Amino acid sequence: MDKYICIHGHFYQPPRENPWLEAIEIQDSAHPYHDWNERITTECYAPNAASRILDGERHIINIVSNYSRISFNFGPALLSWMETYSPDIYQDILDADRQSIAWRSGHGSAIAQVYNHMIMPLANTRDKRTQVMWGIRDFEHRFKRIPEGMWLSETAVDVETLDILAEQGVKFTILAQHQASRVKKIDSEKWEDLSKGQIDPTMAYLCKLPSGRRINIFFYDGAISQAVAFEKLLDKGEDFANRLSGGFSDQRSWPQILNIATDGESYGHHHRYGDMALAFAINYIESNGLAKLTNYGEYLEKHPPTHEVEIIENTSWSCIHGVERWKKNCGCNFGGHPEWSQEWRSPLRDALDWLRDQLAIKYEDKAKEYLKNPWGARDEYIGIILNRSEENIDRFLEKHAVKILREDEIILTLKLLEIQRHAMLMSTSCGWFFNELSGIETVQIMQYAGRAIQLSENVFSNTIESAFLDKLSKAKSNLPEQKDGAHIYEKFVKPATIDTKKVGVHYAVSSLFEEYPEKIKIYSFEVTREDYQKKQTDLIKLAIGRIRIISEITRETECISFCVLHLSSHDFNGGVRTFLGEEAYRAMKDEMLAKFEKGAFADIVRLMDKHFGMHNYSLRDLFKDEQRKILNQVVDSAMKKSEEIYCRMNENNRILMGFLQEIGMPLPKGFRIAAEFTLNYDIKNAFLEEKLDIEKIQNLINEVKRWDVLLDSTDIEFTIRKKVEKIMEGLNKNPSDFSLITEIHRIMELLRLLPIEINFWHMQNIYYTMGKTNYKEFLAKAKSGDENVARWVEVFKKIGQDLFFNIAAVLPET
Repeated sequence: MDKYICIHGHFYQPPRENPWLEAIEIQDSAHPYHDWNERITTECYAPNAASRILDGERHIINIVSNYSRISFNFGPALLSWMETYSPDIYQDILDADRQSIAWRSGHGSAIAQVYNHMIMPLANTRDKRTQVMWGIRDFEHRFKRIPEGMWLSETAVDVETLDILAEQGVKFTILAQHQASRVKKIDSEKWEDLSKGQIDPTMAYLCKLPSGRRINIFFYDGAISQAVAFEKLLDKGEDFANRLSGGFSDQRSWPQILNIATDGESYGHHHRYGDMALAFAINYIESNGLAKLTNYGEYLEKHPPTHEVEIIENTSWSCIHGVERWKKNCGCNFGGHPEWSQEWRSPLRDALDWLRDQLAIKYEDKAKEYLKNPWGARDEYIGIILNRSEENIDRFLEKHAVKILREDEIILTLKLLEIQRHAMLMSTSCGWFFNELSGIETVQIMQYAGRAIQLSENVFSNTIESAFLDKLSKAKSNLPEQKDGAHIYEKFVKPATIDTKKVGVHYAVSSLFEEYPEKIKIYSFEVTREDYQKKQTDLIKLAIGRIRIISEITRETECISFCVLHLSSHDFNGGVRTFLGEEAYRAMKDEMLAKFEKGAFADIVRLMDKHFGMHNYSLRDLFKDEQRKILNQVVDSAMKKSEEIYCRMNENNRILMGFLQEIGMPLPKGFRIAAEFTLNYDIKNAFLEEKLDIEKIQNLINEVKRWDVLLDSTDIEFTIRKKVEKIMEGLNKNPSDFSLITEIHRIMELLRLLPIEINFWHMQNIYYTMGKTNYKEFLAKAKSGDENVARWVEVFKKIGQDLFFNIAAVLPET
């Protein structure tokens, strides 16, 4: 009897984007990466696209894609981010699904996910349907096929959700064993109660629904999945493989599918090198004939259900109380702080549900003036989210609008649909999952609520925020300084709110440091310069201008005039206002320029109040990335004096330090600090140079060893890695450039001496690809007697050894 193994990875990240900018701003906690998506991509998503299989000496013998051999789903928001910021890995994931179709009898290994990780049993019917439809449409847009299966957030399920899945053509979903209520053979009337046990997870089950529809359900093996996620089963790939194959039983009389499901981040982020354990286990299973690898779609076609199942409604995989974790203080939390309470969950849920319902009433009443079917239009709005081009919006409105809409009516219609989008995003499960009301995941869903409220008050011209905050204030924080939900909203959400004037401030201040073209994109806004003038003395800068700002989300347009003055360091004064006409603008501009020419800078600051009133801004009001960029310039300038002092102190005392070391006397703390600062600074800057000075770097490494100083391993590793990757990419483009391959070889020899572990992942990928392509050509030339090429082959092999390859395994000799 055939035995099958299916490993499912649920790859998902909590949403992190600024709801007004539609982009993730810099997150310091993810340093040295820009944000956590980028960091976890490096630790998990990228490694699983090119995972290493090692020999007994821990040298690489193969690089494989795990995605093509497992079952997986990715959250739509994560894939959207990846498409823009990590396009190579995004393409690897799509390619892996196409490869799996070829390997798995025409069934792709990717499945869809409900759109924004909403807890489906806690949603109303309308939102459930939209979540499923958006999840399907997003999947089709990316994978270019209809999804066979769909992942439910936290596997939270009720009968209505299953019915909507079936209604939309979804063939199967995946649940935990404890979510099954009873089971029977399809041709039998006798049900087996599962209240005292768990369902057998090695077959597919048919679930008949009250509507007459049907859906198939797989139940993952809970014990093995738990061991993967929490019991260090990924410490050794062979143990993982044996645990999987050990899940079969000769007592079963059907073709068994041993299937597990965990967060995909187990394979690399939660467990370092977990991707390699997965790759090894898969290879071990296949090479030893322990089972056939499959995905759910292929197994279902070959072995349709013989048993029928009924589920326990309102259950999930991460709350033993059902779905209480997302609405009550049930006792489930993220661990730590046992003295804390999650009583805040109920009032938070009540406040957001109230807001959702209020917005729904207003939406339906207003949208019917412009849309034939407001809710049907919302279901298809995912098409606009995926492609916000003007042509696509026009096609959407041609289908859904009750008439040909004026531009102001188009803007209003898009705002109405955006209200609904954010009204769903604010129910993302992560907002309730963790321990504290003021946590970043909960603040994130409050920001979605804030964006929905901002749009609502703009469209409907009446306030809803005060009533919402009154309800939110009933949610109490565990931290005295954070007080309650209303305080947290005022502290973290209100300051994050963005309008076109803040975009104008961002443009104005940043234009002092960058030369912008006439038209630029600032996140989700398009900015066109209509007039601009910049003046500068040795230390002081002034910029005055007029710009037109268009939101790519709503097409709303505003013309802004501004003036910004940079006095020194981080001292900025600026003002923006709606453009009031050429005469007023010209008067402001002439007056400011006249004062600047006279050096009357204090008068310019006073004139800001006259021309811009309360709309005065400073560096604090810039978006985080540009703010950080400007501040880095300011800090770098301020740090130069300190750097000079440390470097001079280190240089002036080198002879004395050498003597102290010679006689065995400990170095004074000040000397050691100066040496540590100088060497960290010099090594980092050495690798930032366009052309590396290998001899200089060698001397610096010798100094590190001599004085036994600590290096900032995170920062320096990141700098070195990016530099060597760039050189390796250059070699990949110009493989015959002997100077490049020689430089890489010399660098690799140096890095062996550096007390820092370098992540060679990207370099190894390039090397592996070159080994399968360019190397064959060079090897043939070397064998024909070309001595220069023979030297290239020799150096290439040495680089492979430094990159931890088993050369005999990865470089073909024929």
